[in-house]
Amino acid sequence: MFAKGQTVIQLFEQLAPKHYAMPDDKIGLQLGSLQKEIHKVLVALDVTDEVVEEAIQQGANLIIAHHAIIFRPLAHLQTDTPAGRLYEKLIKHDIAVYIAHTNLDVAEGGVNDMMADKLGLTELTHLEDVHTEKLQKLVVFVPETHHQAVLDALFTAGAGGIGQYSHCSFNIPGTGTFLPQEGTHPFIGEVGKLERVQEVRVETIVTASVQRKAVQALMKAHPYEEVAYDLYPMDLKGRVFGLGRVGKLPAATTLRELTELAKQVFDVPTVRVVGDLERPIRKVAVLGGSGGRYMRHALFAGADVLVTGDIDYHTAHDALAAGLTLIDVGHNVEKIMKRGVADYLAAQLVKTDTQVLASEVDTEPFQFL
Repeated sequence: MFAKGQTVIQLFEQLAPKHYAMPDDKIGLQLGSLQKEIHKVLVALDVTDEVVEEAIQQGANLIIAHHAIIFRPLAHLQTDTPAGRLYEKLIKHDIAVYIAHTNLDVAEGGVNDMMADKLGLTELTHLEDVHTEKLQKLVVFVPETHHQAVLDALFTAGAGGIGQYSHCSFNIPGTGTFLPQEGTHPFIGEVGKLERVQEVRVETIVTASVQRKAVQALMKAHPYEEVAYDLYPMDLKGRVFGLGRVGKLPAATTLRELTELAKQVFDVPTVRVVGDLERPIRKVAVLGGSGGRYMRHALFAGADVLVTGDIDYHTAHDALAAGLTLIDVGHNVEKIMKRGVADYLAAQLVKTDTQVLASEVDTEPFQFL
């Protein structure tokens, strides 16, 4: 059985929800339809003509990519332009394109965590906090006979998390009353007769990302025909998510040695380096993509070096003056997401016939001579 397109994306968005994305980022479904069975998913960094040809040859009808193919509203769609030909080929072969950009950067387990993990960084913090989870209190009234079943369903759906604690709830026994009207089919009681039932008031916490799933689980586990529940907004803040990572190496090293490690683990032939190659390095900031504007964030975090891409000339001079070393590993280093996302999604779809492939096309536009 093949998974539906919407199911594939719902599973993917458990890793990288859309609301993690930076404002105006071009994410989500950019071309095609998800209202179909997905035979193969191709995970790519960029959607180029070569990547589309790879999708066609592999029989993939969904591409999940990191970089958008449509950056601004289209004034026209002319198929004699490079972009137009690309869109035409995708449409003709019924290949949908879904983009996950800064939401995948921000996500726990996303691009920046993948980079930090490759360098062996520990004690991770964010380079910049960008999103705080909104919390709500979920209150539901359940008969004593189904109290534990409802609790289990809520916790399995992800409710009940406060900081580093899970399965948090408060439970108050009491008496519930209701009078079933004509046309109802009460689980307890009779039509036209006032009922008094020993119930439990359950209070727990849900985040915005799991609210829908938690309510669905509640409705499925609760025995009543009409479930009485409330959702209250809370001032208490949930987990904080951010761009980039700052962490410590297992042991101090030099900038020269870290440079060689970065070339090896990120599979890049060459890098650009700013600073004294013999300088001791222990605290490292990483940011996939173009991270020049985060130099000050790295300094504020106490990092010895910022590992990122697309450092411009003047930023390099500013870093030298400020005493921050830089390793420019290039924008294409984000190719690390191909295997990471493919492995994650394949595990989520293991009970289906849908296959997930990491693109083998090298989309690095530069040649290194």
